[in-house]
Amino acid sequence: MNRRAIVLAIMAIAMLCGACTKKEATLSLLVWEGYADPSFVRPFEEAQHCKIVASYMGSSDELVAKLRGGSASNYDVISPSSDVATSIVRAGLAAPLELSRFPSYSQLSSKLRNSPLVKSNGQTYGVPFVWGPNPLLYDTTSFTQPPNSWSILWDPKYKGKISLWDELSSVYMTAQVLGYDKPDPYQIYNLTDDQLEAVKKKLIELKPNIRKYWTSGGELTNLFQNHEITAAMGWPLMTNQLRKLNFPIGEAIPKENTTGWIDHLMITAASQQKELAAQFLEYMMEAKTQKLVTNVTGYSPANPQSTTLMSDTEKKNLHMDDPDAYMQRIYFWQDVPRRPKYNEIWNEVKAAQ
Repeated sequence: MNRRAIVLAIMAIAMLCGACTKKEATLSLLVWEGYADPSFVRPFEEAQHCKIVASYMGSSDELVAKLRGGSASNYDVISPSSDVATSIVRAGLAAPLELSRFPSYSQLSSKLRNSPLVKSNGQTYGVPFVWGPNPLLYDTTSFTQPPNSWSILWDPKYKGKISLWDELSSVYMTAQVLGYDKPDPYQIYNLTDDQLEAVKKKLIELKPNIRKYWTSGGELTNLFQNHEITAAMGWPLMTNQLRKLNFPIGEAIPKENTTGWIDHLMITAASQQKELAAQFLEYMMEAKTQKLVTNVTGYSPANPQSTTLMSDTEKKNLHMDDPDAYMQRIYFWQDVPRRPKYNEIWNEVKAAQ
């Protein structure tokens, strides 16, 4: 090969290598609905010259099952809620975070930031992202007065007009109806066998009223839109969606209070894109991004500085005018030591005739 040919060959290899280095990176997410909306994801993609691919989960157990079933390496970022975040850390499925690399971390709510749920052996494995309740949603045209108790779901006049989430939150809520949250609100996450049997019996009594157990936010939104149901346990996400559709949706925290969640963002231990994933976590914690997330989800932001970008009405709707008072009405999900038993009870409820 002559000298000119060698030089051309080297140049061609260099060009190919340059093309390889410019290849668009992909960040894979396994998150709750609403957490990868183009309105806030696209600016990150453009700034980082990457592509975000999101898969959505319908329950905390679905997330854990996918991570433990050999799919962990398929995802870079996950959004576990507070009921499974600890078990994910314990199982070694999340990567520890170097908090000094996240300038926005110090801006997050100290109450959420100081939670022990994502901490182990002096290390932090997740950052709080958004938080909120599992409220009672209802069609305002079907009630002369806003319902103020979860017990309304058992009223025989709503036969076939109720929907519950196909998830353990329905167990927690029923435990509240039975008073098992007194005197300790968090007892509902560690019920005895006898208490779980009573919960099962109560949930089976509700079955004539159940139109459907919903598994995704979009499904519940459609059930209301099609006037198939009158009331349900839901998320503020559906309230937000239905309001935008001009549906007469009401949202309430009943007198028994409600359960709720702190959703965290974590980087999986198996991720091959940890640097890009860390940049994504920082971006999602920034006040301007948090404001965009609340526009889509209706969830309360973990970064209180995002309220400087909100109107007074927006702050009130997100309960950021007095978040501490609102949090007192929410029993945030905790690690459930007997989760397999809870799932067994829930599956027996669904199978009951």
